Amino acid sequence: MGPEALQKKLEDESEGFKKLQKEISKTNIRRSQLDSQLNENNLVKAEMDLLEESDVVFKLIGPALIRQELMEAKSSVDKRIEYITNEIKRHDTALEKLDKDQTGKREDIMKLQQQLQQLLTKAAAKS
Repeated sequence: MGPEALQKKLEDESEGFKKLQKEISKTNIRRSQLDSQLNENNLVKAEMDLLEESDVVFKLIGPALIRQELMEAKSSVDKRIEYITNEIKRHDTALEKLDKDQTGKREDIMKLQQQLQQLLTKAAAKS
């Protein structure tokens, strides 16, 4: 493989590496948002646990507050927490995979850089 072809392959690998970095960044941002949502919902759950059965709970639907049963509201919050927790796990799994892919790309780039350097050294030695 000539230096030009090797250089082209190195550029392609670098582009792939940049795309992976962007994807990791997006996934980390979404993961942070999910963490915030989980914290908010855990606070709501803690507040609801302080309520008694006779207390009145309202749910905001559009511009209106609609009366809701306490058990129904607690159930809704629990389901939301469960969903967010599962999404966080999914994002963690995706991040692990992306990190592995990024490490592989980094190693490929380093190998290509070494090969290119060796070719250029040999070419310079022949001159």
